[in-house]
Amino acid sequence: MFKQAAQELTTIRDLLRFAVSRFNDAGLFFGHGSDNAHDEAAYLILHTLNLPLDTLEPYLDAKLLQSEKEEVLSILERRAVEHIPAAYLTHQAWQGEFDFYVDERVIVPRSFIYELLGDGIRPWIEHDELVHRALDLCTGSGCLAIQMAHHYPDAQIDAVDLSLDALEVAAINIEDYGLEDRISLVHTDLFEGLDETYDLIVSNPPYVDAESVEALPDEYLHEPELALGSGEDGLDATRQIILQAAKYLNPKGVLLVEIGHNRDVLEAAYPELPFTWLETSGGDGFVFLLTREQLLGEE
Repeated sequence: MFKQAAQELTTIRDLLRFAVSRFNDAGLFFGHGSDNAHDEAAYLILHTLNLPLDTLEPYLDAKLLQSEKEEVLSILERRAVEHIPAAYLTHQAWQGEFDFYVDERVIVPRSFIYELLGDGIRPWIEHDELVHRALDLCTGSGCLAIQMAHHYPDAQIDAVDLSLDALEVAAINIEDYGLEDRISLVHTDLFEGLDETYDLIVSNPPYVDAESVEALPDEYLHEPELALGSGEDGLDATRQIILQAAKYLNPKGVLLVEIGHNRDVLEAAYPELPFTWLETSGGDGFVFLLTREQLLGEE
């Protein structure tokens, strides 16, 4: 069908309609940027043709060169047939105003934590200049570390990951943003070997429980397994973070962790901890905040 499309379709409008039909027919899952077939098709077409990503209408009836059609159809076919997330096909992922290089060495950035940096945790960190050292555990592509550098201009940031592959991708993004002098990449498992203390620690660790890992859509199977599952209930990494974080936080320091859909399980496991659940675009059950003093039972 894609070969026939290369022969008979002529305009971007044609390709857009064709892509939406193929994506719907393939039963694709949209959870890595777009949330529907039309928007994802438009993004892939515009990106491939080097057109503005927010400007579709003026180009809909533009005719394409044969080579352009073949390039667009090639990426659409890979999305439809192989169920590869769009971000891996374009090597680009967005969080707010920031865009990052990604490939299959890292998960596609989608943490809610970026929404909370700066104003989102203002009651606990009154002034951005108070953050002198910060830590991003499980940094992956480095996206949160880079956004921390933006929000906290006086901060030196350590970005930690167990995966050397992930750190190679993070290095690309850190260089793209010119932050080599402010963000240090560290190859280790969570806090192991760290000797600094921090005013702010953030983490988007693996948090998918074993049952959910087994049921993940095909798109997620292209992501590193190490970055998704975390034990039977999805909280193995989070437990280690809660256990050790106080040692690495300065007085009044803040811990911010994303845990997916595990709020009930976590609260049942730690009834003594006064979790603050922060409001995000996904709801108020995905990211918790604890201070050093709360972790130590001092408030």
